[in-house]
Amino acid sequence: MQTELDMEALPIGIDILGVNGVGLESGNAAVCSGRTIPWLQDTADATVWTSWAVNYRDVIVLDVENRPVAVYNLSAHNLSQPEDYAELKAILIGAASGN
Repeated sequence: MQTELDMEALPIGIDILGVNGVGLESGNAAVCSGRTIPWLQDTADATVWTSWAVNYRDVIVLDVENRPVAVYNLSAHNLSQPEDYAELKAILIGAASGN
């Protein structure tokens, strides 16, 4: 999806990255294996997951000022399904377009 979004004519770019929760570090190597998505590790000092009330497999969509504006859970939505893929892509484009 990142490649497709990079080709869109949008007012701002969209960057997809992962943030792993505190205490789940043991899976980082497996998650990153064979992938190019940037992967960040939350810390006890930052507590991003807590401050954004993240549930496992949430996609948190940020606006141009890095404020959360939407949540799309990948356990509830399967990106291998064309309609779910298109829905998430539309949400990302909408956030980048200010909609």
